[in-house]
Amino acid sequence: TDGKRNDIGTTMQAYAAAHLGSVDVEGERFVPFGGDALTVNGYLGSDGIDPLLSLCEKEDRGIFVLAKTSNPSSGELQNQKLEGGNTVYYTMGLMCEEWGASLPGKHGYSGVGAVVGATYPEQLAELRSALPGTFFLVPGYGAQGGGADDVAPAFDQKGLGAVVNSSRAILCAWQKEQCPETQYAAAAAREAVRMRDAILRKIGKIG
Repeated sequence: TDGKRNDIGTTMQAYAAAHLGSVDVEGERFVPFGGDALTVNGYLGSDGIDPLLSLCEKEDRGIFVLAKTSNPSSGELQNQKLEGGNTVYYTMGLMCEEWGASLPGKHGYSGVGAVVGATYPEQLAELRSALPGTFFLVPGYGAQGGGADDVAPAFDQKGLGAVVNSSRAILCAWQKEQCPETQYAAAAAREAVRMRDAILRKIGKIG
């Protein structure tokens, strides 16, 4: 779920339950979203993340914390350097790696991932090198300008470690192909295959 949620205490517990777990309504359990993972804002620190980690461990779910986002103005804050010399986005990445220690995965990556945009390939490569246990969610492919060359640094030597998101380029593929609206699904499928093949050519065989 791309909710970019954050709060503290009971409010964050409620967000976590709604997006990743279940809620009680007059004695009956409901699963509002049923998400496998949730994008979150880590700006409030551990007070906003700890409630999520507790539920993720219980329900076998995950989170993706905003680190270096794909939007043009992200650098206004995320590129600022702190007293120790690291940027805000790099520091947030290190926090993801630390938080992830409580949610170890079976294949080397934890249940705490980081959102790192395809529009900033240099920072993507920097964070991949620094965060060996952090899985990346990589937005910005397609309509925002990111391509296969840009997302390749997100993957490890085995071709793993990231999932690339493309929304508008796939959803609006029928317009790009100038085909009838009734062929919307087929056009979206073709664009998804083109995207997959382009990325695989850059990162090689997965596994």
